[in-house]
Amino acid sequence: MKQTNYLTFTVSLLTFFLVNFSAAAQSKQSASLHFNDDISLLKEINAEKNETKSIFATSTDDNEEKEKEEEFKPSFSVGAIIHMFAGSQQNGYAFGGDPAGPEADKWKSDFTVYRARIMVGAQLTKKGNFFMETEIPMPINGASTASGGKQIAVTPIILDCQYEHVFNDYFSVIGGLQLVSHNRNGLQGAAGLMANDFTYYQYPYNLFPDSPLQGNFGRDLGVNFRGFLANNKLEYRLGFFSGRTNFEGTTSSPIRTVGRLVYNVLDEDKSFYYSGTNLGKGKTLSIGGGVDTQGDYLAAGIDVFMDMPLGNAGSITLNSAYSYISGGNNPENEYSFATMIPTQNTQFMELGYYFKDLKLQPWLRYERQGMNAESNQIGNGESISDFNKYNSTTVFGGGVNYWFNGYNTNLRLSYTTTTKTVAATDESKTYGQVWLQAQIFVF
Repeated sequence: MKQTNYLTFTVSLLTFFLVNFSAAAQSKQSASLHFNDDISLLKEINAEKNETKSIFATSTDDNEEKEKEEEFKPSFSVGAIIHMFAGSQQNGYAFGGDPAGPEADKWKSDFTVYRARIMVGAQLTKKGNFFMETEIPMPINGASTASGGKQIAVTPIILDCQYEHVFNDYFSVIGGLQLVSHNRNGLQGAAGLMANDFTYYQYPYNLFPDSPLQGNFGRDLGVNFRGFLANNKLEYRLGFFSGRTNFEGTTSSPIRTVGRLVYNVLDEDKSFYYSGTNLGKGKTLSIGGGVDTQGDYLAAGIDVFMDMPLGNAGSITLNSAYSYISGGNNPENEYSFATMIPTQNTQFMELGYYFKDLKLQPWLRYERQGMNAESNQIGNGESISDFNKYNSTTVFGGGVNYWFNGYNTNLRLSYTTTTKTVAATDESKTYGQVWLQAQIFVF
């Protein structure tokens, strides 16, 4: 697509949102998502009205009012989240491109519907709720299909489908197809991201059905136990999932086990889907750690999230994580991941500042996948040092978000680079990507 068309679209998109939502930027965001209100999966589906009781009410009135309060009525909610952008990316960008390919420096522009989810939620009983959402399995854009057409006909899939029963603050059970990760970033909700997208390496082997863990955009089938202890400061999650079900030489497969502990030093954080930024609401300092394992596969890591006021202008957000990941070093083991997941460490950090009056949030992002492969994890004839050098990647970027209508509608402008050493030339190459992204969210 020509660069002039890209620039025209960018200006049009900015004008559309600034004109149509300028009023919303000045009004109270009553419909915006609240991340710290409830232990349940659903937020604001069955909100109670704040009614003032008359001081002249009789005992009969009291009894009738209590009966009404005890009477439960199931509620139902439908919503959507859409991410669409005008973007330009170099052919050598490591994700969706090839740093060693021809014309790696050349830029290619397009318009994309990147994420389009329909969400359905229901509060079935006082303690039980249900959540389901769909997703498009691939972006809708001008990319060529195998038949030579444009990639605009996409069949939605079921992304999440889960039931939660909350017995009390200490114990709840979530069963079904759900988001699985040992760290915070892998459990964030799409509507509350601070950067333009999820990180690349926080759950790199759980993204697709043909990935080593045979997940689906980070989801897996199973049951998850969750609760809060120590005055709701300490959160635990312990889940058992199907994981990989196809191992060479056997028809059986072990259960995938994922556990996580988080201590919230300041405010409570009971959100099932964590936020990437709180937009100046509250004071959050969460310190967490987790483990994800199946057979010889192991991922273990720690993470820190901080979001709190800093100065009179606004608030600071810091999100960081470190993980060790390995598939084991013995390909002969019954449930080996040795040839699928080389030993590595991943590092991640996001840093942003939210200007509350301007509703602007500049941010920076760093991520690194550093390979540290072992002898039996790579092919014969390939040196470990070369494998590690050519398969390690660094991501760095930044941008600015305009939260003119909070999480419900906003704009994000970002520039991200990937750096990787190309084997053919033994040179480190850096290539870029630019997005102007609009978010539409309601639930």
